[in-house]
Amino acid sequence: MLKSLQAIEAYREGKQIAGTEAPWLEYIVQAEQTIVNLERVESLQSLEQQNPVLDYVERSLRVLDSLPLSYWIKELAEETLVWSETAKGGTVRQRRGWQAEGINIFVHNIGSAQLYRRYAEGLKQEAAGSREKRLVVHTLIETHGLIGQQIRGEVPPAVNLPLSGLVEHGLLSADELERLLFALNHCIISAVSPELWQEVRPRVMELIAVIAAGKLVLEVPMKERLRRMRAGSIAQGEDYEAEWDRLLQEGFLPDTLEPLQPMTFWYVESALQTFSLEQFLKVMSLVAGSRPQEVSHLSFEAVMNSIYYDYKGSKKINVYKKRIIEKYLAELSWEEIYSGKTPSGSNPHLVHRLLRKEHLPDTLFFQFEFSPAAEKLIEFCMEAEKSALYERAVLLLFDLFGLRRDAFDRFHNEDTYLSQMNDTADYKAVILDYVTGRKVLDIGPGGGVLLDLIEERMPEAVPVGIDISSNVIEALRQRKQREGRRWEVLQGDALNLKDYVEPGTVDTVIFSSILHELYSYVPLGGQKFNHDTVAAALASAFGVLADGGAIIIRDGIMSEPEDELRRVRFLEADGMAWLERYAEDFAGRPIRYEKLGPQEVRLPVNDAMEFLYTYTWGEEAYIHEVQEQFGYFTPSQYAAFIVQTLGDRAKIEVFRHYLQEGYTEALENRVVMMDDNGQSVPLPDSTCFIVIRKEAS
Repeated sequence: MLKSLQAIEAYREGKQIAGTEAPWLEYIVQAEQTIVNLERVESLQSLEQQNPVLDYVERSLRVLDSLPLSYWIKELAEETLVWSETAKGGTVRQRRGWQAEGINIFVHNIGSAQLYRRYAEGLKQEAAGSREKRLVVHTLIETHGLIGQQIRGEVPPAVNLPLSGLVEHGLLSADELERLLFALNHCIISAVSPELWQEVRPRVMELIAVIAAGKLVLEVPMKERLRRMRAGSIAQGEDYEAEWDRLLQEGFLPDTLEPLQPMTFWYVESALQTFSLEQFLKVMSLVAGSRPQEVSHLSFEAVMNSIYYDYKGSKKINVYKKRIIEKYLAELSWEEIYSGKTPSGSNPHLVHRLLRKEHLPDTLFFQFEFSPAAEKLIEFCMEAEKSALYERAVLLLFDLFGLRRDAFDRFHNEDTYLSQMNDTADYKAVILDYVTGRKVLDIGPGGGVLLDLIEERMPEAVPVGIDISSNVIEALRQRKQREGRRWEVLQGDALNLKDYVEPGTVDTVIFSSILHELYSYVPLGGQKFNHDTVAAALASAFGVLADGGAIIIRDGIMSEPEDELRRVRFLEADGMAWLERYAEDFAGRPIRYEKLGPQEVRLPVNDAMEFLYTYTWGEEAYIHEVQEQFGYFTPSQYAAFIVQTLGDRAKIEVFRHYLQEGYTEALENRVVMMDDNGQSVPLPDSTCFIVIRKEAS
């Protein structure tokens, strides 16, 4: 067994560490703050009980112990591995001292090499060859992990020149360097993931051969380096080339990124991989625009540390911060980035900063800085996820940052949102019977299920999804690339379709369960819950329709007569409390009810049904549902509204309304619906289906 493993085992058994025998181990176990790539961690809670750096070092040493290597190669590799993580260790006091001495504790390979050099210089003069061995180990520590980082685009190839120099200066033969680099990379990558090692091994071996032969290409185009940094996003379906070209047309200037060419990037994948390419390039452009002369290292460690949090025992992306950052970057134009101007109307609760730390002139730190009030509110939202306060906390956050209320679906349940949207395929398939012509717009496509159905069942059609949410569009573009879909998506406003498609060129416009969201969330004339918003959306769709084209609506409906009353008897103990809470929180209109007993109320039929929509979906959906009014017209009101809004050329071909399947089953053991005489009656209709044809002028 390696001596280093024996030392670790002795430490784990509670034996005293003799610092002179294993100073590297003393540094690592004294770490008072966790410094780790959070991308590789499943639970942040577990970090409190573990020393992830020591665990990682031990795993890498156990891989080394199993490899059939010569004593000389194994000895060099062992000394390299035990020292390569030491800059992540030390007490807080030690780390302050190291930093004051100029040791770069934020760029861990550099800092660890500096700690090793200080240790080696403190040793007594040893036998001949000892100095050469120390030089080799120092170089290996200083370049620790850089082969993997070069593959990922995080470092320029020139950073690995010191490895080629070991052969050039006769300290190692080319064969020895190859065997040594193979062993080290096998250990450090397998310690992260054996599967990852098998995946990248061919590329690592190829690069090792180039380094050992001294044939390194010293510069890779910045576009290619950035592409490698987006490998995870590309694997998820990001069309890098198409997005790059689109951003060029919108004002992105790639040449402005050239100052970043010589720099090494730290934690960029962990911090920025979930952001879109546009957001990623805006961050990089902000850095490049700061004119980072004489900077060798760019660290996103602060962004990484702030973008993750613990949710019910699992590591989660801090979607609260992510959404706010996305909005911040979306409102930052390319022109403003290149001019260095602060955008007008920028939110005072978030800024980006580029910082340098004392004694580290060669390292630049990028971070997003939230105001103390915003930090506290975000913390409150995370804590409130476990309580009934959650909806109130999120609404405060919406107001503070001007977020769209319907963005809630992409907060802490973001991972399941689009898949849930795709589960609605059955009722959406009915829409296809009424789709006409070739060009079809799906307004608010969600997870893209309707786009899929049109593509698969109507091969002659050209389906296009339009959504206001950049997150929905980004997810759909990635899925399109990943699955080879032919449909298209555009980010756009349903109230101004003529800005995205040519008037008179569309054959079908579909509003599938989206008009009630526009009615509820989009203020027109400063007012939400506004029929004028629905009118604007229908007029916008009608304006882009070709003659003979159709608008298809599937949405909520109200019952008539509106003054009809219903009794609701709750079969669950908390049913009345639900209604009282809902009546207080519902934003659409006043909910009127009269208590008839501890578990029974009388209320207007439409107030009853509006409440039951939310009651059906339960606590997880409450904050979203309480902000939406699903029914906003009775059937006769809707028909009259269409004629009034669209004029004589709009002919209603289909108008039916019905109770959406599933509501009766979901509520049968929770409520009894009765008429005003106490007789049990079915639930009222919930949904309408309307087809409007545009006649030729």
